[in-house]
Amino acid sequence: MGDVAKDLTSGTIGGVAQLIVGHPFDTIKVKLQSQHAPLLGQPPKYAGAMDAVKQTLAAEGPRGLYKGMGAPLATVAAFNAVLFTVRGQMEALLRSEPGATLTVGQQVICGAGAGVAVSFLACPTELIKCSRLQAQSVLADSASAGVVVKYGGPMDVARHVLRSEGGIRGLFKGMVPTLAREVPGNAVVFGVYEALKQYMAGGPDTSKLGRGSFIVAGGLAGAAFWLTVYPTDVIKSVIQVDDYKNPKYTGSINAFRRIFASESLKGLYKGFGPAMARSIPANAACFLAYEMTRSSLG
Repeated sequence: MGDVAKDLTSGTIGGVAQLIVGHPFDTIKVKLQSQHAPLLGQPPKYAGAMDAVKQTLAAEGPRGLYKGMGAPLATVAAFNAVLFTVRGQMEALLRSEPGATLTVGQQVICGAGAGVAVSFLACPTELIKCSRLQAQSVLADSASAGVVVKYGGPMDVARHVLRSEGGIRGLFKGMVPTLAREVPGNAVVFGVYEALKQYMAGGPDTSKLGRGSFIVAGGLAGAAFWLTVYPTDVIKSVIQVDDYKNPKYTGSINAFRRIFASESLKGLYKGFGPAMARSIPANAACFLAYEMTRSSLG
């Protein structure tokens, strides 16, 4: 099996592991990010992450935590296959000779390149998952949301967007903040992951590391992702949730300014707790599954 096929297979399995472990945390993150600022004197819909979990379970049961999973599950093969395959091909280009270990700086470059590629898959997938499925219960309860469309599933969302929200262009709403998240975020992820592996191995040869090392390195690399780009993710979410006919924001910069003006820095970190709680186990599962599958393939 060639290197591309190995990366495709390993990336797919890693992505499925990441999704299964992390999706409930992601649902809560999006609900917290998407709720509108409460009117003066009124409490927010969710007091925090645990309150959001309790309300979701009470209203929708355990299935509510996995709402919107169909879209990323359907595309997770392509998403992670692209991420790890582009990274692998960039590694091959940067190696001085076959089998040579790359430096941490070179892994940062590989991660950034992979981030550009996956942005074109992440944007429409997350628009369907975040703004139309996970967040619709929040928007339905908002006094300022107006008439909210109820969707039966991912395909129903896609049909609605293509028909009523600008066609293909509508599916790529939020592309700028998606790129601003994925490029630096993945640069940090792969840079931190490689740096931690080399530190634990005591040098550039990481071939003898065990599963525990992959879990630790992968989990901390995922945490580094959100520490780096979380406010950008908030901007992406509010842009994708924004009403098509009567938009609240004119663009990413406008969204940043208005959120900061009304909610200060706290508004740019809504849902940060669930995101960090998700990132460590989800990315640990992803990198462990990737490394174990890649190793088993030779």
